[in-house]
Amino acid sequence: MPDDLNWAIGGEAGDGIDSTGKIFAQALSRAGRHVYTSKDFASRIRGGYTAYKIRSSVDRVESVVDRLDILIALTERTIDENMDELHEGSVIIYDGERTTMQDVEIPEGMIGLDVPLKSLAEDAGGAIMRNVVALGVACEVSDFPIENLDSALEKRFKDKGQAIVDNNSKAARLGQEYAAEQFDYDYGYSMETTDNDYVLLNGDEAIGMGAIAAGCRFYAGYPITPATDVMEYLTGRIDQFGGTVVQAEDELAAINLALGAARAGARSMTATSGPGIDLMTETFGLVATSETPMVICDVMRAGPSTGMPTKQEQGDLDMLVYGGHGEIERMVVGPTSVAECFWKTVEAFNLAEKYQLPVFLVSDLSLAVTEQTFPPETFDMDEVEIERGNVVDEAEIDSWLDEQGRFQPHFPAADGISPRALPGTTDGAHMTTGLEHDANGRRTEDEEIRVEQVEKRSQKFETAREREDWDYREFGDPGAETLVLSWGSNEGPMREALDFLAEDGIDVRFISVPYLLPRPDLSEEIAAAETTIVVECNANGQFADLIEHDVLERVERINKFTGVRFKADELAEEIRRLVEPQEVAQ
Repeated sequence: MPDDLNWAIGGEAGDGIDSTGKIFAQALSRAGRHVYTSKDFASRIRGGYTAYKIRSSVDRVESVVDRLDILIALTERTIDENMDELHEGSVIIYDGERTTMQDVEIPEGMIGLDVPLKSLAEDAGGAIMRNVVALGVACEVSDFPIENLDSALEKRFKDKGQAIVDNNSKAARLGQEYAAEQFDYDYGYSMETTDNDYVLLNGDEAIGMGAIAAGCRFYAGYPITPATDVMEYLTGRIDQFGGTVVQAEDELAAINLALGAARAGARSMTATSGPGIDLMTETFGLVATSETPMVICDVMRAGPSTGMPTKQEQGDLDMLVYGGHGEIERMVVGPTSVAECFWKTVEAFNLAEKYQLPVFLVSDLSLAVTEQTFPPETFDMDEVEIERGNVVDEAEIDSWLDEQGRFQPHFPAADGISPRALPGTTDGAHMTTGLEHDANGRRTEDEEIRVEQVEKRSQKFETAREREDWDYREFGDPGAETLVLSWGSNEGPMREALDFLAEDGIDVRFISVPYLLPRPDLSEEIAAAETTIVVECNANGQFADLIEHDVLERVERINKFTGVRFKADELAEEIRRLVEPQEVAQ
């Protein structure tokens, strides 16, 4: 049997799929096993296929694969949807008494366990616990100690009272006992546990945690898939640090509220997805021209328009890099892993204040909803550094007053970075509008001042290029002739694809790029490679276009825009297809 276990539960929206998956993921992580999850869900409250998948191992896992070992099928469609990933020996747990499962046929070579999930749940106290009964069966099949499930059930249901916790624990054990008594199969699993302690969280939660660690004290947002979990994480937590979350009436209000808080001196943030970014674009220009530090998080989903709200895509890059009327200085930072969602959020706040401009923090649905395990030291708060930039106080402000004694918040400094006085600073009173303005913030149409201010705002971007380390993350063989570039959530599956390729004797140098504007100069790396391949989840190759623009050289492209994330074995096959013909020719 494989070293890692691949488990899934599937059914219709409203069947409790998500909560069941989270309970099992939590149980696995508390047993010292690594966890990597993925979700497939419809954009509706009830109905439509939905699934929650978990890959678990004692070794670190960073991708989903095309294999399912244990499937809890609450509907017959669940089996059909996962048929390509099921294999000989796969175990399918289902309830033959359920109307939708009475005529189910288990594919040849697979093991079907017909368990009266609803009836056993009623014996434990209520039919609503039928999914927990199925988890008990999964524990028996995988030889996973059911005691590890208890702590996860405690965490999930403790707010509902001890009786609910006890009933769920009983339901799980009834499922385990039924499977042990009624079925006599050698499933071949032995789920190893360890004493390791792991943190389990998804990308949205990591962004929220990073915002708090970075000193964010104001968040305004409007619920939108898949960014809503950022707001949900902050709600009730940021308050403990003197912060506030405001659920606005729409995205326009959200960014304007965040702008007001930022002008008042607070570290401020909003998060949305593609349609919300569209609505925020006008105010984004005001944020930039007023030189107000702000972090705007875009958790991408499939578009355009409403698109596929619950599906994966990296189609917003052009909008983030080029969007908005006029010429707007901005930065675009893209975490490449769930852990990086935390650290790049901290960095985004620092960059915004050091250079007094808006920073797009760009994530995607795969990062947002993927729950992954990490050692607690991954998020060492002692390593968080907060840089507030050129903030001047009463002792320094005299240096930034004009001849009339007025503060100059837009002083044309040589490096483009003007002084910044927070509200309440003596002699620091000033105003700024969205109109072009002079050093004092007063509107103007003077040609010389216009040129001076445009060049000043542009210069701080060049200053940032010189002062910051716009680096990348590198994996694989640094001397390989094949170079693969990617951004966002593609890093995890690509790292595992390297192992598949190495087994075939194909060496690859892999560079994962977290900075999209400014970007690292990759001209030397590309020049050293025989073949350069750019991997991304969109149709047109938006990142590949940027790379070609930078180096004036064509690159190969692997694009996926089905709404489903890349898988490690799939990426390996695509790269093999591009590389092997060249090797044969040589």
